[in-house]
Amino acid sequence: MALLELNDVKVHYGRIQALHGISISVEEGEIVSLIGANGAGKTTTMRAIAGLLHSSGGSITFDGKDVTKVPGHNRVGLGVSLTPEGRGIFPAMTVLENLDMGAFARKKNQAEYDEDLDRVFSLFPRLKEREKQAGGTMSGGEQQMLAIGRALMARPKLLLLDEPSMGLAPQYIKQIFNIIKQVNSQGTTVLVVEQNANQALRIAHRAYVLETGNITREGTGAELAADPAVKAAYLGAD
Repeated sequence: MALLELNDVKVHYGRIQALHGISISVEEGEIVSLIGANGAGKTTTMRAIAGLLHSSGGSITFDGKDVTKVPGHNRVGLGVSLTPEGRGIFPAMTVLENLDMGAFARKKNQAEYDEDLDRVFSLFPRLKEREKQAGGTMSGGEQQMLAIGRALMARPKLLLLDEPSMGLAPQYIKQIFNIIKQVNSQGTTVLVVEQNANQALRIAHRAYVLETGNITREGTGAELAADPAVKAAYLGAD
């Protein structure tokens, strides 16, 4: 059984249907990428998985449990952690305080907390250098590191990354995707939504194309990267 399964999931915003019954799966240990244009429904999908939006049809199963009606804060406790589009850090709080917020759903075990903090600082040495700095005063790339680090403090089985490269300089984009691969190699399953399709398909074990609320293609990252229709629509200059 897959770690995450969406079966015929539909989502509405009032009378507007954003997802038209999508079905995707993520196996434990994978990086799965979801690519598509603006307005395709990528962020809606992530928010539905995280429990921030209610689905109007279909089911969401995580780690063998039906979580379709489980509130978002409880899904964090089950092992689902979202890095939202736009990062969503707490700008007035320090780096360390932001990271501490990531562990809010866990029972405080100081040894585990220290271990997780060490892991985050080893992945992102810049955060260690700036642990007492207010998050809002850092660059966009540093804030993205902080958002991912905060999500990892929840010890997720599944890390959801919504547009991790948005608004970042090229050197930060390369760094962020290298870190995503490193996080995955350490045992965390990753589902990434990304407009930078070149980078997203390069790191993906498998991938899906989402168009106007429908899954239109799926395959390995390499297969979709070689697909002429995907190339024409999404794979411009790197």
